[in-house]
Amino acid sequence: MKPPPFEVADIIRAYGNSFIEKNRSWLTWLHLRVLFAIEHCRTAALGGHLDRCCQCGHEAISFNSCRSRHCPKCQTNARDKWLAERGKELLPVKYVHVVFTIPHELSWLALQNKKVVYDLLFRCSAATLLEIAADPKHLGAEIGFLSVLHTWGQTLQHHPHVHCVIPAGGLSPDHQRWVHPRYAFFLPVKVLSRVFRGKFIAGLKRAFRQNKLMFPGTVKRLADKKAFDAFLRPLFRHDWVIYSKRPFGGPQHVLHYLARYTHRVAISNHRIINVADGKVTFRWKDYAQRTINS
Repeated sequence: MKPPPFEVADIIRAYGNSFIEKNRSWLTWLHLRVLFAIEHCRTAALGGHLDRCCQCGHEAISFNSCRSRHCPKCQTNARDKWLAERGKELLPVKYVHVVFTIPHELSWLALQNKKVVYDLLFRCSAATLLEIAADPKHLGAEIGFLSVLHTWGQTLQHHPHVHCVIPAGGLSPDHQRWVHPRYAFFLPVKVLSRVFRGKFIAGLKRAFRQNKLMFPGTVKRLADKKAFDAFLRPLFRHDWVIYSKRPFGGPQHVLHYLARYTHRVAISNHRIINVADGKVTFRWKDYAQRTINS
């Protein structure tokens, strides 16, 4: 494959310092560590080693990789290691794929309160699956699953959602037999949606009472309880989006599918078209699968 004309590392080298200065108030040490790793990946800053051909004697210096899962040049190696480890945990059964998404009205709240909102997204989606699966009306079994947080969509806009990959069935309460699902899509989507919605909004109210939510700038007014309750009230008026897909193959298929989400960066080097005058031009795809330059 032809090397890309630009890399994410080039952008960080050109604009990283100014970005850090402008956003130092919210950047954490983890953000800074990732920026440093990508910028210096496969450069002298991380050291290297001398390669010598034992036949012709040719020598070349190879610089070390940063090995960060966030680096476009290192994600493949990290994915292969993750695949090997997770492969030991899969069952010889079919799997289903369920996606829990929070409404776009909560997107700004998630951006300002990532730890709280993303933790709620994990906990509420997991509790919903366990509760509905345990109900004898729907499955009557104990289930297990893998959950992966994804915070952006194909258009590279903020779009928090959790991918859950679940064995198609579960253990009976006495752990003596395997219970097969009675629905084509494993569990009823409308029931999942309403239970998830209730748990998530209850979690937001609890976080508000415990003063765990931040309301900076133009949304400062929502720090008032009545205003916050009024903001949440319309969220009960429509069903939240829960996506469910029929069983789609065996263990290895589902593992490679999940790996595409656990080890993928939003903007790969090959998406970047140009970097000039403080602007970056890159390719992205919308949900109609059309390639667009932005």
